[in-house]
Amino acid sequence: MAATLKATKRENLTKSATKQIRETGGVPAVLYGKEQEPTSISVESIDLVKTVRDEGRNAVISLDVQGGESVDVMLHDYQMDPLKDELIHADFYAVNMSQEMDVSVPLRLEGEAIGSRDGGVLQQPLYELQVRAKPGSIPEEIVVDVTSLEVGDSLAVSDLPKADSYEITEEPDTTIVTITAPDTVEDAEEAPDENAEPDLVDAESDEDSGEESNQDN
Repeated sequence: MAATLKATKRENLTKSATKQIRETGGVPAVLYGKEQEPTSISVESIDLVKTVRDEGRNAVISLDVQGGESVDVMLHDYQMDPLKDELIHADFYAVNMSQEMDVSVPLRLEGEAIGSRDGGVLQQPLYELQVRAKPGSIPEEIVVDVTSLEVGDSLAVSDLPKADSYEITEEPDTTIVTITAPDTVEDAEEAPDENAEPDLVDAESDEDSGEESNQDN
């Protein structure tokens, strides 16, 4: 069952009205979709944060718009005030529960790898997976057990088990996690950067010497 979030239509779109909404604990937002006319709304900031925290970033929300019908939506995007760390705007996308859509799903590693206990370094180059699924079947996260991985082992997208409710659309050879030998990591860190700028110390010294010679003359 989808979580419910109450929304109010915004008729006054002036800056002063928008500011007042934020000052009273609301978040200006927009509701839109393929078959949904863009509508300016506002929701309570506390309710939105709690819903996303409890249900997950990709949760389907039943948006109860005042004076209208409830709409199944997903939080498509949002903006934060970097200074106050507060929500200042949100975009809700109206979804069709019978149609598949592409979304990003968090990837979480679980367990302590054998290779890590043996001194290897676990590296995770991928933190999200692109997934195709119907809105109600989108997983909150995809968990990968790395307990059995030893030094030199790696996992790619193709190694993940197939799921009936969703399809992972990442390239099959995309690396998810590797267990690297410590000396390999150290060598990579200590290797000189071929693209680094040349050392200009000698050049400055030469210029200084030249200036001193001219002064002597």
